[in-house]
Amino acid sequence: MSFTGFPAAALDFYDDLEMDNTKTFWTANKHVYEESVRVPMAALLAELEEEFGPAKLFRPYRDVRFAKDKTPYKTHQGAFIDVAPATGWYVQISAPGVRVAAGFYEASSERLGRVRAAIDDDRRGKQLERLLADLTAAGWEVGGDRLKTSPRGYDPDHPRIELLRHKSLTVAKSYGFEPVIHTPELAQLVRADWQATKPLVTWLIDNS
Repeated sequence: MSFTGFPAAALDFYDDLEMDNTKTFWTANKHVYEESVRVPMAALLAELEEEFGPAKLFRPYRDVRFAKDKTPYKTHQGAFIDVAPATGWYVQISAPGVRVAAGFYEASSERLGRVRAAIDDDRRGKQLERLLADLTAAGWEVGGDRLKTSPRGYDPDHPRIELLRHKSLTVAKSYGFEPVIHTPELAQLVRADWQATKPLVTWLIDNS
């Protein structure tokens, strides 16, 4: 099945799920999820697989075993293509629309130490700064979990202290409700976005 876009019913489904996150609603509307969310997402990923690799389509069910929030279903459908541990490309659809991202979302202490050593290095650190500056200039938002204080062993006055505080590092861009998300053209836009982030993903792989 070729990708034709996400139907409006996908956004309506998640809008309603946010209001009624219950098994009763899910059971009554599971066919909408299958037809309007899961099938189009799988088709989108299939079109991108040759260039970026196979994706993991996340389950729609939340793990509530240790969570205070016991609502059973995720209010978005995400998919991730990993090219290194917890590193790669992401796409999701939810009530606010379509969002794409890239980067690494978690790391072992050893791996994070190597990333921070690269940020500390003048040549590699400045290279990362330039990559992120180019992406933000093109409309991407830099995100990720960060320490509130300086990581151990690094001067608070370090010229790249804000980057050194990152425990994860991502860039993201949202298409929101733009009409293009309902068309086949979205696949080409996601492809172009992920291509634009390849230098960042490569930097993270090479330096972790």
